[in-house]
Amino acid sequence: MDRRELLGRIVTFPIIAAGLAEDLLAGNYRSVFRGQGIEFDGVRHYERGDDIRTIDWNASARFGRPYVKTYREERELSVFIVLDCSASMFTGSGLTRFEQGLMAAALIAFSAEHAGQQTGALFYDREITRIFPPGKGRRHIMTILQSALDYSPAGRGSGLGRAILGAGRLLKRRSLAVIVSDFLAVNWERELEELARRHDVIAIRLSDPLDAELPAAGLIPLEDPETAARIHAPSLFESFRSAWAQWHQDRADLWEALCRKSGAASLELSTAADAAESLFRFFGGRRGAAFHPVSRRAGSGA
Repeated sequence: MDRRELLGRIVTFPIIAAGLAEDLLAGNYRSVFRGQGIEFDGVRHYERGDDIRTIDWNASARFGRPYVKTYREERELSVFIVLDCSASMFTGSGLTRFEQGLMAAALIAFSAEHAGQQTGALFYDREITRIFPPGKGRRHIMTILQSALDYSPAGRGSGLGRAILGAGRLLKRRSLAVIVSDFLAVNWERELEELARRHDVIAIRLSDPLDAELPAAGLIPLEDPETAARIHAPSLFESFRSAWAQWHQDRADLWEALCRKSGAASLELSTAADAAESLFRFFGGRRGAAFHPVSRRAGSGA
């Protein structure tokens, strides 16, 4: 898909995003999209019936009588998108992983705009390359998206762990962090756990139908876009095709387990899936549920 066609799709998303925002407001992320987080406001005298867990022991000791902490609503929270722009994201049998990931990111950004919340973003390939502090408005979102459309990876390799760590350092208040990546990287698990301790995190993993089913087409030249390693895959052998599919399945299962362990929600999004429909199912199917890590696969038959 060329830049003009992709941009043509994206500019229609604000209309679709209105419905997605309603699902977000009704579901597990309503605290973010309604801006109903809380922050420390002050202390007051303890009163009968107050939760003893809110007692400020330092203030109580200082003044010789019990005091409790009070909080107020934090009405402006942020949605922060961590977008993988490494070389492996620019692969796919139809749409590339990057194109599909960008459309998912755009839908979430426009949904945040519809809910009156701020959106920020971080782009990375081998290193963090662009940072967009949280801001409001259609122009701000389009600046992020147009920068992504013009992106070209600077080299090989993926700095996913550094990107997640960077996002955590940038976000001072509790936010919704959305990681859009193929997760074809190592050494990011600890950073994901740390981010999920302080923020709501959704990990969106981009996959492709060829991950599950390689065609029987003789010797297929394959190149790892991150390392430049090349092989000629003997795709006529059923044993090779089976091992190929199993490797990708094992990798997907490990990613899902790591997300669950960290406390991040997970969504596998195929390049063959409809991004909007997949996000509607992911958020809309969770209305009224308390927040907990979940996993969904879109466009993969699950």
